[in-house]
Amino acid sequence: QVQLVESGGGLVQAGGSLRLSCVASGRIFSINVMGWYRQAPGKERNLVATISSGGSTNYADSVKGRFTISGDNAKMYLQMNSLKSEDTAVYYCNGRGRQYSYWGQGTQVTVSS
Repeated sequence: QVQLVESGGGLVQAGGSLRLSCVASGRIFSINVMGWYRQAPGKERNLVATISSGGSTNYADSVKGRFTISGDNAKMYLQMNSLKSEDTAVYYCNGRGRQYSYWGQGTQVTVSS
């Protein structure tokens, strides 16, 4: 089992910045890819960014150039700059291995326009 705990969400004005953190514990050696996903009210949960154990990163088109993912299996970050109202969502940390996918409880990010 892997436990994931997010922190760093909050209320910010449009154009501002936030940094999300995700701390992993348990069998973290089983994780190959860590990522951030988000879910806005009434919408599906969508990919924001991922980082592999080798350091390769992947971003949703909507956040490219504004968000930066970093870290490793133990601790992961999402630096969010130039935030927009459409970035408002619950942000979830995800850890994926060969057999299992783990989720954190989520942290709310609200961007006011």
